[in-house]
Amino acid sequence: MSALAHQMPGMDRIKHRFLELLHDRKTSIAQHALAAWDGETVELINSNLEEARNILHQIAGTAGTVGFPDLGAVAQQCEAQIIAHLEGDYADLAICPGEIIWRIDTFVEACDALGSEA
Repeated sequence: MSALAHQMPGMDRIKHRFLELLHDRKTSIAQHALAAWDGETVELINSNLEEARNILHQIAGTAGTVGFPDLGAVAQQCEAQIIAHLEGDYADLAICPGEIIWRIDTFVEACDALGSEA
């Protein structure tokens, strides 16, 4: 966290709220990823990946500001992997690439590690 962010009034409250929301967001991302993995239609798979991407985008945009730049970077990597698939050549096939699941698993582990440190 930057020195300026440390001086911002209410930053501790914002950081605490971020951590409170992180568990539910992490769970939601994992559920969307599993639903995409198990999905049988392009629409079901891609809509779940889009939902996971949207939540990851929120986390990636906030994590660094509240003092968790590594978590933000992992969230951004997950988001990028999903975007690459949704904008790629195979977005019209009913598949969820294993790389996305692996990245999201890495994100969940990073969240769990952060929770054990907090």
